[in-house]
Amino acid sequence: MTSPDLTRFIAGLPKAELHVHHVGAASPRIVAGLAARYEGSTPLPADPALLDSFYDFRDFAHFIEVYLLVVDLIREPGDLWELFHGIGRDLADQRVRYAELTVTPQLHFARGFAPEEFCEIIEDARRRVEADFGTVLRWCFDIPGEYGVEAADNTLAVALDQRPDGLVSFGLGGPEDGVPRGRFAPHFAAARAAGLHVVPHAGETSGPETVWAAIRDLGAERIGHGVHSIQDPALLDYLAEHRITLEVCPTSNVRTRAVPTLADHPLPELVKAGVPVTINSDDPPMFGTTINQEYAVAADLLSLDREGVADLARAAVRASFLDDGGKAALLAEIDAYAA
Repeated sequence: MTSPDLTRFIAGLPKAELHVHHVGAASPRIVAGLAARYEGSTPLPADPALLDSFYDFRDFAHFIEVYLLVVDLIREPGDLWELFHGIGRDLADQRVRYAELTVTPQLHFARGFAPEEFCEIIEDARRRVEADFGTVLRWCFDIPGEYGVEAADNTLAVALDQRPDGLVSFGLGGPEDGVPRGRFAPHFAAARAAGLHVVPHAGETSGPETVWAAIRDLGAERIGHGVHSIQDPALLDYLAEHRITLEVCPTSNVRTRAVPTLADHPLPELVKAGVPVTINSDDPPMFGTTINQEYAVAADLLSLDREGVADLARAAVRASFLDDGGKAALLAEIDAYAA
């Protein structure tokens, strides 16, 4: 159990968050407010206190089902803007100074938003978050793999045609089983050619073969989750040698049943194998966690003191796609705080 002193240290530690989904980061306050606005047309409760039981997931498929119910609450431009601005405020409250938010535009196109309108809204919210709270947001546009090639085409088109200023990377999410990573190789080749970084999910609910495919077929620079890489020693060696970072989200893995318990989480073995890792929150309110709590979980799993926790924060900055000047400034801020 993390000591009160270390908990306080984590709360004040400047951090970078590299794996957090825009809908999954919506706080109970935001979700309940939208549910109240559209009461009668959604099964989601309008009382924040009731969301905990609603977010009790049977498995990954049930999590996706609930996730899409929250997406259905984003119906008007104001809903979308409030969602992103509210996420920025919640991140800032946890001393997240920089975040790469995974955004799935296709989910909103299917509900009536046009690509240009969507990008204008999220860019306005991004600028306001930085002005209001000092937190820098960047985007990873994410293909929902279960929607197939057409959704991938649409996601690539909005990324390349609109090219919002905050966009830094291209991703792939959703269920892994039955969705071969290689199906989207042309999309990732085009994204790389346009200068976008590559950060697909893999090895979350499936085995190491999807991590290999994400590397070989998509050119992955970081891997979302990747925890089942632990099953393949050759893959661990490759990740360590080529410094491919795993974006690890411990509580998420337990809540979606990807890992049985926190005690069973492979984070310590990944670190022991020399694999670069960062600590992230994924869909924090849905999983009953926060980025600060995930740092505390990691501190317990890895038996870290204050300096070890500060090193986790430094690792996230170094693995980020923040520009060199921004990285230097945030690392200096972490060093000053830790001292």
